[in-house]
Amino acid sequence: MVQGTVQVTHGGSSRWRRRSGEYPTLTAALAVAGDGDVLSIAPGTYRENLVLHHAVTLRGPEDGSGSVRIAPLDGVALTLRASAVVQDLYLEGQDRAAPALLVEDGSPELTDLRVSTHSAAGIEVRGPGARPLVRRCTVENPAGVGIAVLDGGGGVFEECEVVASGQTGFSVRGGGRPRLERCRIHHSTGAGIAVTGEGSGLEALGCEVYEVRGAGVQIAARAAARLTDCSVHRTTADGVTLDTDAVLTLAGCDIHDIPENAVDLRSRSVLTLSRSSVRRFGRNGLSVWDPGTRVDADSCEIHDSTGDYPAVWVSDGATASLDSCRVHDVPDALFVLDRGSSVDVTDSDLSQVRNTAVSVSDGATAQLDDCRIREAATGAWFRDHGSGGTLSGCTIDAVQTGVIVTKGADPALERCTVTSPAEAGFYVSAGGRGTFKACRVTDSSGFGFHVLDGCRTTLTRCHTERCARGGYEFAEDGPVAEECTGDGSGLRPAPVAAAQSAPGGGFAGAQSGARTVTAARSPVAQPSQAAAASVPRPADPEPAGDAAGARASGAVLGQLDALVGLDSVKREVRALTDMIEVGRRRQRAGLKAASVRRHLVFTGSPGTGKTTVARLYGEILASLGVLERGHLVEVSRVDLVGEHIGSTAIRTQEAFERARGGVLFIDEAYALAPEDSGRDFGREAIDTLVKLMEDHRDAVVVIVAGYTAEMDRFLTVNPGVASRFSRTIAFGDYGPGELLRIVEQQAEEHEYRLGEGTAEALLRYFTELPKGPAFGNGRTARQTFESMVERHAGRVAQLSEPSTDELTLLFPADLPALSAPC
Repeated sequence: MVQGTVQVTHGGSSRWRRRSGEYPTLTAALAVAGDGDVLSIAPGTYRENLVLHHAVTLRGPEDGSGSVRIAPLDGVALTLRASAVVQDLYLEGQDRAAPALLVEDGSPELTDLRVSTHSAAGIEVRGPGARPLVRRCTVENPAGVGIAVLDGGGGVFEECEVVASGQTGFSVRGGGRPRLERCRIHHSTGAGIAVTGEGSGLEALGCEVYEVRGAGVQIAARAAARLTDCSVHRTTADGVTLDTDAVLTLAGCDIHDIPENAVDLRSRSVLTLSRSSVRRFGRNGLSVWDPGTRVDADSCEIHDSTGDYPAVWVSDGATASLDSCRVHDVPDALFVLDRGSSVDVTDSDLSQVRNTAVSVSDGATAQLDDCRIREAATGAWFRDHGSGGTLSGCTIDAVQTGVIVTKGADPALERCTVTSPAEAGFYVSAGGRGTFKACRVTDSSGFGFHVLDGCRTTLTRCHTERCARGGYEFAEDGPVAEECTGDGSGLRPAPVAAAQSAPGGGFAGAQSGARTVTAARSPVAQPSQAAAASVPRPADPEPAGDAAGARASGAVLGQLDALVGLDSVKREVRALTDMIEVGRRRQRAGLKAASVRRHLVFTGSPGTGKTTVARLYGEILASLGVLERGHLVEVSRVDLVGEHIGSTAIRTQEAFERARGGVLFIDEAYALAPEDSGRDFGREAIDTLVKLMEDHRDAVVVIVAGYTAEMDRFLTVNPGVASRFSRTIAFGDYGPGELLRIVEQQAEEHEYRLGEGTAEALLRYFTELPKGPAFGNGRTARQTFESMVERHAGRVAQLSEPSTDELTLLFPADLPALSAPC
């Protein structure tokens, strides 16, 4: 049924030669219209299939009411084969095999159209001659593609919106090459934007893709695209994917809130990334696979991972280059593995990394120049034979261990500095090699250079200062060390025969196995036992020691009692210790001893001392003769779960072997069984672990740790898991008074004092401090102290001759401002 009439203003060479006419149908009006004529359509519904062969203007009412509906029962509602102008129309289609609006030729201008349809495509641009200019148009097509450009088509789309589509929101294939400006694509069932096929391309400026049930942007099969100042977020799959020789440039883009990989590249694809942000992703920020695949990132930021995967993953022969980038607040920063894979990182910051900042394994290489790594468990870890690379001019600060080299890995480090490591600056073991030139370690709570197992490591012109356990610790037949110096802090007395005079007033051979090591004598202040105990200390990567050197259980329990807070935890551990001790006495008396399962579950928030207690528990069991060594090996999901079938079992077995005779501590163990795991290999790690715990029940104590609710779920994933653990110990959050005590201990250890009113101000500060899911407990207290020291330094530096009190007293004004809720 036809409603309304069409008025046609026929063009002419002058105004007085123009004429008007009214027609009952659009088809009739188009039959008499020619180039330059204007068709004004009255409100109504027109059940016609329109084809425009001339450069006419087709428009609805100027009030923009959308009261003109072109709604045929089947076929294409509107086909354009000329450079026409179409505006203010409402198009509907019902044909699943045809688009609602088809542009086949010319450069038509389409303005303020609304396409609401159940067609194969809302708008389709087809053919090399089709180059429309589409402005402020809206497409809704729950049955098919939103907008499709194919077969060499092109055009410009400005401020358009694909509201919902049953398939891809904006599809380009067959050599199409459109340009998008300030468009929005959302609520599509397929990819937001898909560009496929050789010769196909897309340029997007200031566009947004979000709420997509699939990948945000897909580039594949030799296609190319460039996105500038665009945003991709809230997808259900990867944010951006490249496959099979795809090429993509992202400039000034923001990829965020992605549950899977933020950006995933495979099969010789190339990504150029500049001034872009990748944040809040569930798996990898950048996932780079296969030989020939490459990422070049410049001035980018990758941060705030919501999952347990490395921020940048490079494997199977792929390469990645990062220049002037920041990677922070992630489980692991860079993971590069497999022979032929490599990363090249220049002038970049890697910080607040929960596990390893740079991990190199399976024959891969990494090159870091003038980079800064801080607040990580491990700065860089070269894991196995064939793995290597170079670190030059890098600084590593506030980590557990600066650089680890194991199992035949052979990196070269030059002019690298490690400051304030909790364990060691540089740690080499298990056949690792490595060359260290002009490297420095300062303020280590452990050793400066710790080289075990006769590793063939070379140190040249290295230097250590203020290392609590010693500047250099070498095994017999240890490394070659030439022109290395240190202040002698923490050194054990050298054998008389070894204490030969050395140039500069030092002495040579201060540590067993060291050759031509030079160290100047200088005392160092040791931290108090209570202060050291209040700060959880991470584990050695591959600890050494045996039960012969273990402390008595009373001494270890004394250190446990010295920890701030944790009263219920202390009672639980003492109860376990008492059970084990009484069992030993009953056995000596010829009585049966109650069976005590020693494996534990630790639950609670980060920073509550779980790792510290696990370490002490191992020492207690060693002192009682239950464990051979009592050392602690700390691992997480990334240490146990491989990317290939079979590799997870191998990794889990290796971790278990390293912990033999001691404690295997699995932090965030619930990550081994994510709720949406599917074919995740984490369950293989759990199955392997359960069997090892049964087969070697007396060799290793296993402690699993994590948030309370998540650990409750973890205990149900395998029938054998819950039965292997004797009890759960809950670690409560620290109260304001306990946080104050930690700050007081930190101040005492670093020779500061709290001025008048500072303790009270700290108590109020910790009382008012928001305590959300990310609250750091002990870590927050230590960070508060560090902030106070920084503010104190800024204040005192302005004084010309500060007194001792001014150099040591911290006042309420030095407290940091309260931040937003965690």
